[in-house]
Amino acid sequence: MDGYRCRVNLLAMLGLFALSGAACPNMVRQPLPRVLPPSPTLDQVVQVVNNNSVQIQSFSTTQAQLHVPGAPALRASVAYQRERNFRLRANMPLTGPEVDLGSNPNLFWFWIRRNQPPGVYYCRHEEFANCPARQMVPIEPQWLVEALGVTQFGPSDEHQGPFPLAGDRLEIRSTRQTPEGLVTKVTVVDGSQGWVLEQHIYDTAGQLRASAVASHHRRDPLTGLIMPESVEINCPADQFSMRVELGAVQINRLTGNPAELWAMPQVQGTPMVNLCNPNWQAANSRAVVQGPCPPPTNGTPVGVTPCNMPPRVNQCPRPAVWQDPNDAWRASRDVPTTAETPRNYRR
Repeated sequence: MDGYRCRVNLLAMLGLFALSGAACPNMVRQPLPRVLPPSPTLDQVVQVVNNNSVQIQSFSTTQAQLHVPGAPALRASVAYQRERNFRLRANMPLTGPEVDLGSNPNLFWFWIRRNQPPGVYYCRHEEFANCPARQMVPIEPQWLVEALGVTQFGPSDEHQGPFPLAGDRLEIRSTRQTPEGLVTKVTVVDGSQGWVLEQHIYDTAGQLRASAVASHHRRDPLTGLIMPESVEINCPADQFSMRVELGAVQINRLTGNPAELWAMPQVQGTPMVNLCNPNWQAANSRAVVQGPCPPPTNGTPVGVTPCNMPPRVNQCPRPAVWQDPNDAWRASRDVPTTAETPRNYRR
């Protein structure tokens, strides 16, 4: 695994999706009629969550922000269209483009201006499933879309629950078969409205691979569909965390030229690197591809400092580690939620 784990950190590489922001001062909080009944069944929870997500055919925003601990905030645009079209681009006012992450029906790619070694990294979807490059990428690209609010309970996965948590929350545990083995996903849902509040993925060894915590859920005024405005993403094994603030996302209304949105970029002076090319993997078995370097403190211009700093400290709260799907675990999660979690809702 060390041979191929060059940590082309699809999330760190991302610098990738972090967006963050403060709550709107004019936000009005008021009780909403329940969508889910008290003590709902598994089918009722799945239906509410899936009914919202399946209607989101696309979304876009040009007012997003991307924040990674230790790095300046980036302005960002985000666009998505079913099934595999996705684009996130982030920039700084003075230096220009900094991050480009995307996917189309054929392949996915990512480029980060300050990555070492530099490159526009890409891989075809059908090759990625059985490619050693999977060891470099802790999260599949599609999961990033789920993390941002388009979450569905798959019919081929096995689901258990809902298990009640404090704060009128419900937990559903799902398992799915992947090339690496059986993966577990834990989804925490608001027990009244059915909003997806948390998503946690555990690998075959029961270790937490990735988490997404969503807040500030907002109803789109034209479609009536719900998406979060802020999402925190955390990858403990890679000691990477980021926060994404999408802002007022337009649902089922794309902004931009589709032909340009879903096209892999050509960056002048930057090589195109196929992650699933065996020759590249052998030559770069010990390479490290990271996210944007934090600004140096010794006066050296940003971009000159190599990304050889100690791993960033994870700033997102980590859920309890999955021990066994049949034991009485995660009792430590059963604590009252803060006022920020399920009730930050914007009309």
